[in-house]
Amino acid sequence: MTHSSEKVIIVEGLTDKLQIKKVLTDEDTEIICTHGTLGVEKMDELLDKHDLDNRDVYILVDEDDSGSKIRRQLTHELPHARHIHIESEFREVAATPVHMLAEALVGAEIAVNPIFLA
Repeated sequence: MTHSSEKVIIVEGLTDKLQIKKVLTDEDTEIICTHGTLGVEKMDELLDKHDLDNRDVYILVDEDDSGSKIRRQLTHELPHARHIHIESEFREVAATPVHMLAEALVGAEIAVNPIFLA
């Protein structure tokens, strides 16, 4: 399976995806939504469909109980994935100010629009 980008960011929901897309400069970075917890079948489908074992995977989920559960599950299935964390005071990726989200992404070596960096 050929993908336009080697990088893929895994998030929980559509609002998270939209918030991240605001700051990215690389239109080719794929963002995948889990839409909650992942069963074995759904996880296998994500692994196969997006070739996650052979790509640079980044996990960026909410800093709450459900986000922690998804992070643990993804860590187990994708031990090569890099973790991006937001400040726990915002709890949700979608609620994180774009400049702080941009800083977190840059820290993981993901290109962002420099207008979002202080």
